[in-house]
Amino acid sequence: MLPHASGSPSQLHNATEVEPGSFRRNLDDRPPAKLSPRARSSPFIRHLRQPQLYLTVGAIVSARRGASTGRVRKTRKNRKFCALFPDDPPLLGRLLESQVTAPAAIQITAEQILREAQERQEPAVHPPKQRVEDFEELHEYRGRKRSEFEERIRRTRGSIKEWLQYANWEASQNEFARSRSVFERALDVDPRSIQLWMSYTEMELKSRNVQHARNLFDRAVTLLPRVDQMWYKYVYLEELLQNVPGARQVFERWMQWEPDDKAWQAYIKLEERYGELDRASAIYERWIAVRPEPRVWVKWGKFEEERGKLDKAREVFQTALEFYGDDEEQIEKAQAVFGAFAKMETRLKEYERARLIYKFALDRIPRSKSANLYASYTKFEKQHGTRTTLENVLGKRRIQSEDELSHDGRNYDVWFDYARLEEGAWRDLKSEGSTVEELEAATVRVREVYERAIAQIPPGSEKRHWRRYIFLWLDYALFEEIETKDYARARQIYQEAVKLVPHKQFTFAKLWLMFAKFEIRRLDLQSARKILGTAIGMCPKEALFKGYIELEVELREFDRARQLYEKYLEFDSANASAWIKFAELESQLQDFARTRGIFELGVSQSPLSMPELLWKAYIDFEIEEGEREAARALYERLIALSGHVKVWISYAMFEAEAMPVPRAQRDEEDEEAEVPMVEGDANVARQVFQRAYKDLKDKPLKSERVALLEVWKTFEESNGTADDVVKVQGMMPIVSKRRMSMRRPVRPSKVHWDMVFADNEREANPTSFAFLRNAHLWKNAQAEAGGGLSGFTAASMDDAESDVASSNGDELE
Repeated sequence: MLPHASGSPSQLHNATEVEPGSFRRNLDDRPPAKLSPRARSSPFIRHLRQPQLYLTVGAIVSARRGASTGRVRKTRKNRKFCALFPDDPPLLGRLLESQVTAPAAIQITAEQILREAQERQEPAVHPPKQRVEDFEELHEYRGRKRSEFEERIRRTRGSIKEWLQYANWEASQNEFARSRSVFERALDVDPRSIQLWMSYTEMELKSRNVQHARNLFDRAVTLLPRVDQMWYKYVYLEELLQNVPGARQVFERWMQWEPDDKAWQAYIKLEERYGELDRASAIYERWIAVRPEPRVWVKWGKFEEERGKLDKAREVFQTALEFYGDDEEQIEKAQAVFGAFAKMETRLKEYERARLIYKFALDRIPRSKSANLYASYTKFEKQHGTRTTLENVLGKRRIQSEDELSHDGRNYDVWFDYARLEEGAWRDLKSEGSTVEELEAATVRVREVYERAIAQIPPGSEKRHWRRYIFLWLDYALFEEIETKDYARARQIYQEAVKLVPHKQFTFAKLWLMFAKFEIRRLDLQSARKILGTAIGMCPKEALFKGYIELEVELREFDRARQLYEKYLEFDSANASAWIKFAELESQLQDFARTRGIFELGVSQSPLSMPELLWKAYIDFEIEEGEREAARALYERLIALSGHVKVWISYAMFEAEAMPVPRAQRDEEDEEAEVPMVEGDANVARQVFQRAYKDLKDKPLKSERVALLEVWKTFEESNGTADDVVKVQGMMPIVSKRRMSMRRPVRPSKVHWDMVFADNEREANPTSFAFLRNAHLWKNAQAEAGGGLSGFTAASMDDAESDVASSNGDELE
């Protein structure tokens, strides 16, 4: 009977020997099977092709396939094989018995396959180092390199990288003529390659062949006139050689192609550097002819103003206005020109001219499209206009705002702008020393705008509709309090706002807090507390609690702050930050027993948001107090709850780091004295690392184990010996590739990368572990210079006698 197909080739060969006389058909006359070269070189096939072996490969493959089902499959190969023995059913039965599912006595393991592959592997051949001794060897070396380059270019003619390597190598050999020849051949292949042209010119410049580089730039810009990089390099070369006329000539050639604005600005800056301002002005004129855009007109006008040609600057702006004409659409595009022209006249103290320019533009542009220009005009009139002109400007702004509000009365952005406009007019009147009647009239206008704005109540009861609206009330109250000093009216505004908000659906903590702070500024502390107490009772909110507690702490009313914290925690006991702030308050008051009690109550809450913050604050408090045992107990409790890798790492580093002495041992009288420290214990920290590694290994958590080992290794590098570092390095995993079958023949197997730890592999797959241990030992022995040992190598050093073979170990690829 044939063994299972997984047996060794020699075993299979011995098991399939039969007497040639038992066959009634001479199979020696059959032609040999056609196999691929790779199949013929396989040791398994070489054994099958022995003269005394008369079993075909198809039968063995069929046996292999039939092993998974426990029966003989009636495949086409089986039928073909049965046709070879029509007269010998017993022999056919014996041969088909090879398809049983029983395993062979000797299995082929992964260790055997990998060992055979390693034994057959040929050592890598490193070329010897060559050293050129004379010109003959140099000539031979260059010839060999040129042949290699030519062969590579012949294979990949379109690869610019190969051409550049060839040409640069020739240049490195000071064979500039050959390098030029290579570059020219490359340009024949791809004459529009910018990289090729830049490398060619760079080679010429490095070899100080300036004229050659000029010729190349001239050819490049002629062939590629739209590539700005070539023009910039060409101009830079000419200016570097102090050939300003040559650089100007290059720019003139460039400007004929009407490049982008940066090119024109570069030409102008060249003329400015050499003091040719008239030439620069002429370039601006040509630039305008090519691209008559508002920003170009503005640049030209500022240039003429900066060089002192004021008449020329006015001429430029007037030409721009004539160019755009009186059409509304064109004037809208030219707003930047009007603004720049008016600002120039303002700087020259020609206020009437500036006012005429502003009016000319604003009379022809709709108000909805001239917001920026109108803002500039308003600012101009505030600075340099009279009261009459300012009123005219404000009147136009009021008309514009009323027009926009007539379309949408709940456009709160327009209401804010309108209110600021009236407030600004009120402040201007007050600063100018206006009469009481005028100031009162301005105050009435501001109040009227605010009253109309707050009358536009948002529809619905969604908070997002009220967010902008509520700030109208706040701004109104601040105006009455700060500007008009009408405190009773300000209080009334706050009260009406509080009544208006539907607090059952939502509330605004900012409204309550600003109302309370207003009462505090009026020295009415009782009213402020009543307001905040009403807010907390009506609609408790985290921001309200925080604001109220902050107020009481600033007033040094710590008992009230404690009561508020208790109410706060009754309202939201899952808020970790509230527990932390409460404990910090008690710590600042030097009541450490209450601090620990608060922390204990906090960590005992089961639904707790971000409990890690509370535990960290509790541990930091104990560390600050110098209580190492208490902090260690907290770490143990936290590990029992979560067992997260970050907790283990923090625990280990805590044991290694220094901490202050207990508070009872400190000198409290001298506050400026440095607190003495108690050093940590590296051995205890190492024990924590070991416990953490074992805990993560049992779970199992591979990525967390790797993170722990990285920190552990860093710790040993700074606190341990070289042996400790090697030991931790030996615990590091190796990355292994496993193929997972998708269970469908049409789908390929899926490759899965996994981290293999030496200790896990030793326990689960002793055979594979022993083989990989030997392989890594061999690898480390062959390495000339390496870092720490791999996990399998270190494990083999720790447990060299645990090499136990397993007949059914998992195969690791």
